[in-house]
Amino acid sequence: FSDPFISRRRASDFIQADTRLGAISQERIRERNKAPLERQREICEDYYPCELYAFRHGYAAAYRHYFGRRRTK
Repeated sequence: FSDPFISRRRASDFIQADTRLGAISQERIRERNKAPLERQREICEDYYPCELYAFRHGYAAAYRHYFGRRRTK
């Protein structure tokens, strides 16, 4: 019967270094390529009146209300 717990030194032995580095690089790529809705939400969160409007009507409606008119010129 073996001990069910792993020692601290061997805790991450089952994870290959390449896999960890690949996952980190993929995360960095995802951070650079944000979806347009995510960018709009961040812009809205930075502007307090837009954020308040978003709590009641949603971020898409709030972004259109505060920033949508600027792009239609």
